Amino acid sequence: MNTLKFITAGNVDDGKSTLIGRLLYDSDSIHTDQLGVLKKQTKQEGVAIDLSLITDGLRAEREQGITIDVAYKYFSTKKRKFIIADAPGHEQYTRNMITGASNSDLIIILVDARKGVTEQTKRHASIGSLMGIKKAIIAINKIDLLNYSEATFNQIQSDFENIKSELQFNEIHYIPVSALVGDNIVTKSENTTWYEGKALLETLEAIEIETTENLASRFQVQWVIRPKDEAHHDYRGYAGLVLSGTYKVGDTVIVLPANMATKIVKIEKNLENIQEAKAGDNVVLHFENNIDISRGDTVVLYHQLPTESTQINSWISWLDNEPLQVGKTYLLQHRFKNVRVKIQEVNQKWNINDWEFTKESEIKLNDIGQISLRTNQPLFYDAFDKNSKSGNAILIDETSNNTVAALMFL
Repeated sequence: MNTLKFITAGNVDDGKSTLIGRLLYDSDSIHTDQLGVLKKQTKQEGVAIDLSLITDGLRAEREQGITIDVAYKYFSTKKRKFIIADAPGHEQYTRNMITGASNSDLIIILVDARKGVTEQTKRHASIGSLMGIKKAIIAINKIDLLNYSEATFNQIQSDFENIKSELQFNEIHYIPVSALVGDNIVTKSENTTWYEGKALLETLEAIEIETTENLASRFQVQWVIRPKDEAHHDYRGYAGLVLSGTYKVGDTVIVLPANMATKIVKIEKNLENIQEAKAGDNVVLHFENNIDISRGDTVVLYHQLPTESTQINSWISWLDNEPLQVGKTYLLQHRFKNVRVKIQEVNQKWNINDWEFTKESEIKLNDIGQISLRTNQPLFYDAFDKNSKSGNAILIDETSNNTVAALMFL
């Protein structure tokens, strides 16, 4: 089964660190030497191990200014491998959460059973949905502090269902848990006999994720390989990552922006010839015709053409301390293709706390909005909700060289 990448989100003190620690601890994913260190660090009386310490080591480094925006944890069971993106939940760390969410298949949103659905819950759900995540688990934590109340669980589920129509999730699971005690984390708890679903880990093991192999085929040239030695004077290959879809030897493809048709005559992977390249494969493509191809050029199947435009509307998540400047020229980096863009207009800003769009002209740090921009040459892309692999980009300020925004094309 494929690897599941997921992100956890929750209000401060909702138990996110303890939840991750419990998952790793109860699934036997912590090394013996780590356990020894954690036991020595645990100061709580009557507690063998403080599970939150498992993630707090990296968090401490991050808060000291060391450049760890998102900490990743890896673990596996007999049924699946997992990658956890652990990003801060504070509002001022929206950019960190977007970094983690952009690479995740699923989001676990923690809700404190005593507090219910809060503004931060909505914010985390909104960001996860905006970044293209389709699967969500609402982990109603600290249910033990309310005597495992079924009524509380039902109320929180009902409250979240009321905002579900504003989100793009196509699958949501609600699970009552106690990360501290371990209820419904790895195995079903006898304390919640009224709950008919699976434990958290069982749910994570069983969830099916959509693969990018079924999407339109997208390949962008990272390196043009033309050896200069006599022995390889006929060699001309184009290396890169298959972003989505599949490519087979014999396929007719279009090379953009040249808009030239050709056939794939050879595919290499790890110095071996293969007949088919799938999403996620790093390969070298060889073509029938000698076409002038450069880094950043796009190779697509002839019947799966992307959008071509110099006028783009996009979601934007602003990451810089300096606000967005309408009329200013930035560098847009779309994988390996760089184009200059001018910001034409801020169409609207998303006020997540009030759950509405507002007509504002300023986009500042951690703001999310919709903008119009114009590129100095055609860009070939897909709408983010159709293909997130070719539907995103970053903006770079050419003066400071800072990455100032994440873009999700509409």
